[in-house]
Amino acid sequence: MESMQPTSSRIPRLTWLAIVLLSFSGQLAWGVENQYFNTFMYDNIAPNPRAISWMVAASALTATLTTILMGALSDRTRSRWGKRRPFILVGYLAWGIFTATFPAAALLRPVTLAIGMAILFDCVMTFFGSTANDAALNAYITDVSTLDNRGRVMGVVQILTWLAMLIVYGASGLMIQAWGYFTFFYVIGGLVFVLGLIGGLAVREQPAVEPPGRSYWGQIADTFRGHNLAANRDLFLLLLTLAVYGIAEQVFFPYLIIYLNHYLKLPTLQASLLIFVCILVGGIALAYPFGLLADRIGRKRLAVAAILLKMIGLLLFAQMRSVIPLAATGIVWLAGMSAWAISTGAWTKDLYPEDKRGQFAGYFILFTVLFTMVPGPLIGGWLASTYGIPTVLNGQAGFIPTPLIFQVAGVATLLAAIPLFWVKERRR
Repeated sequence: MESMQPTSSRIPRLTWLAIVLLSFSGQLAWGVENQYFNTFMYDNIAPNPRAISWMVAASALTATLTTILMGALSDRTRSRWGKRRPFILVGYLAWGIFTATFPAAALLRPVTLAIGMAILFDCVMTFFGSTANDAALNAYITDVSTLDNRGRVMGVVQILTWLAMLIVYGASGLMIQAWGYFTFFYVIGGLVFVLGLIGGLAVREQPAVEPPGRSYWGQIADTFRGHNLAANRDLFLLLLTLAVYGIAEQVFFPYLIIYLNHYLKLPTLQASLLIFVCILVGGIALAYPFGLLADRIGRKRLAVAAILLKMIGLLLFAQMRSVIPLAATGIVWLAGMSAWAISTGAWTKDLYPEDKRGQFAGYFILFTVLFTMVPGPLIGGWLASTYGIPTVLNGQAGFIPTPLIFQVAGVATLLAAIPLFWVKERRR
């Protein structure tokens, strides 16, 4: 087994450049896909929450299979261009192109065809994004970080995630209002393409010289043998915890903008300012301190605090109707999200088997995307359709989600503490 572990906790500047550009552009693309693909479907194709849940489920399945298979392939790659670099570079370029093409689905008729093509476009985009970001980049970050600095690295990554979200949620509504959806998707796709090109070229790797010890399919199958499951007990328990937490999050998250616009009837400018403030304070300002805490007090303590913050924030958010109280409670649950992502992101990377980091990045997606983004939005869509407010938008019948989705999500978040109790940390 060849070692990809760096011998120093210092990360070179060029590597930081790659991490920064690729993390930011990747989260920008995922943020648009996770929220504005849904909003575009609702506003321009059909105001049907269940159509959104179908698209989210298909995308989640695509992301999971892609990350496991392409991640395992990146573990085995031996080339003069690097181990992860080819997947990152090609994947980001294609990711930008297919992000820009998504709104073309709305031009098709009948509506059922438009829905089907939107789901297909989303899945193609997801294939390239998961190859580049979920599989190769996540494995690369694990390769170049250590147990001593991984919390700080994940803190920086989380800052970039929230910076991307700040653009997606805080500025995108204004961009769409000014330019329209088509130009908006062209701009986002172009940014992903350019930043992915620069970041991909900046990737530097230690050479992997030893050949893989088993066949491709043997490497994947070996993970599920009894001795390997036992050896990775803490990792799989942590992944189960992430799945429980993620299901609760996906009950409300795909419908957040729809809730603000259609239930609370916030004008676009107010909704954008609300999200801007929540992300700026709850996300960006607290992310690096949370990263330092993850390295100093441990991943588990921070994760427990994150669960409590998220639950309290969501339950309070559901009660608010005006902008300032919504911002205050939104900051609380966003801080919980940030602390959770940093602590568990570093924790899972600590526990990855060294020779299967790309493949296990796929299992991370299995538990955090497929196992969450299929049942979570379906539960949220069912709650919105069953207990929501009937509406008609652009001649199409639909439902407006109510505060119930945040209340259910808040209570469900607490369930993640049950499997978390049994997970052990890897100490420095």
